[in-house]
Amino acid sequence: MNVRILATLPFSLALAACVSVPDAAAPLAAPPVEIQILALNDFHGYLEAPAGPTSYRDGEETRREELGGAANMGAALARLRSGQAHTITVAAGDLIGASPFLSANFLDEPSIMALSAMGLELASVGNHEFDRGVEELRRMQDGGCAQFTSRQPCALDDFPGAGFTYLAGNAVDGQDRAVFTGTALRSFGPLELGFVGLTLKDTGSLVSPAATAGYRFLDEAQTANALAQDLIAQGADSVVLLIHEGGRTEPFNNVSGCPDLSGAIVPIMEQLDPAIALVVSGHTHNAYACAVSSADGGRRMLTSAGRYGTFVTDIRLTIDPASGHVAGLTAVNVPIRPEPSVQADIDTLVQRYAAAARPIADRVVGEITLPDETGDACIEQPAQALVADAQLAAARRLVDADVALAFINSGGVRSDLAAAADGVMTYGEIFAMQPFGNRLVVLELTGAQIGEVLEQQLCGDGYCYSYLIPSANFTYGFDRSRPEGARIVGMMLDGEPIDPQAHYLVSANNFIASGGDGFTGLAQGTVVGDGGLDVDALENYLAGGVQVPACGRIRQLVAS
Repeated sequence: MNVRILATLPFSLALAACVSVPDAAAPLAAPPVEIQILALNDFHGYLEAPAGPTSYRDGEETRREELGGAANMGAALARLRSGQAHTITVAAGDLIGASPFLSANFLDEPSIMALSAMGLELASVGNHEFDRGVEELRRMQDGGCAQFTSRQPCALDDFPGAGFTYLAGNAVDGQDRAVFTGTALRSFGPLELGFVGLTLKDTGSLVSPAATAGYRFLDEAQTANALAQDLIAQGADSVVLLIHEGGRTEPFNNVSGCPDLSGAIVPIMEQLDPAIALVVSGHTHNAYACAVSSADGGRRMLTSAGRYGTFVTDIRLTIDPASGHVAGLTAVNVPIRPEPSVQADIDTLVQRYAAAARPIADRVVGEITLPDETGDACIEQPAQALVADAQLAAARRLVDADVALAFINSGGVRSDLAAAADGVMTYGEIFAMQPFGNRLVVLELTGAQIGEVLEQQLCGDGYCYSYLIPSANFTYGFDRSRPEGARIVGMMLDGEPIDPQAHYLVSANNFIASGGDGFTGLAQGTVVGDGGLDVDALENYLAGGVQVPACGRIRQLVAS
């Protein structure tokens, strides 16, 4: 027998060959089957590449490159699939919602069409898929031109719906019926691979209450395990979990590895059924790929492809057909660089919608001067500070000149000011910063209530969902070494300490004012007025030209 061939056989077969020679050649065991899984997440309607370079770690090097663009991603996916006998493309939620003007102006229809054209097959829902409500999400799946929002659908074309299947196993109504099916089975040669799709259990806290009325979101690990066992019972050899929840790493973006991994995905991973070999995650916008120890002593792969279409994860899952055991599992994040030849049909689609949006998107709304430095120690970013100041100005102009301060949740500002490097802001650029169409609400709160609200942003060593960024006339600090309820210190308004007993008028968007992002304390305030749309507030504020101040509104205190 040829030694080279023998070396590729399982150990037990090799041993048998050494001790006996059968009368007739025994049939060779079926070779392991390699399945390529290409994964993305948090595309957020970025049909065009995001403004500015993306920084990421590649081995020992830190790189900064212009990445992204749907037509580039389509071409990259086609190139990665080339020569692969078994391949599937999947996603882990937030493909739409919180989108730039080019996509949001058309209710994200062009993004769904572009993702379908690039060969996406399965996707879990994320919290932002629910931004416009369950009925509009169903329209994204099924197609059609029924109107469920204030914006008219099918502005350019009839909408065919997604060419891929959304999975939502833990988003259920009062009768425990899921919004979409939670599982899918796919065949790859002799193997059956199962897929479970979930959103994070906190989805209800991350979108407006009206958008998910009548629905609840079940525990991720418990639901994943139950659905994984259903798939095994149906014949799945292994299971992949697509989950819109993730981890945090330092650095933020990594071609491989999960340096300093933390976040909500960690305890979820520890609870998962051994049948789940791979977890494709999202939500945190980090890029990582690594093997993580499981509770049974084994290892499973955890991946995330960053955000805005800047990476795609190339995963190779190898399974032994005889035993069903995973024989190999690797993953690497591939940067989406400008391709020599983009995917033509996606490029045509994007250009057509861009031409229709351009008259509005390119309208100049004002001039802006950026601070000289931001610095790694800054908690609030210039774009967030700008939005908070704009909302205070709008509330004072439209509701009451005595509005004292404004808060914006950090997650409510979706892009930075990279596009403003030329000193000019367009409507499309400010829409990308605030794409939700939220309204501004003025609330009456006591000083004590303001402190309680600020406490609600702190969870453990991090933040719960968002930091609260104040307008320039309000500053505060937090000290994590102090007991819960006393961690917020030094609240100052116009240079004077906040009086716990005094009443203040506070501006906030309607999302956090109704308790979104976990700020339930804001919902205890008394609503006294409406300050108009958030994007209108920013447009009006920029009209006269703005100097964005340096950071320093929030201070993290370190115990001595």
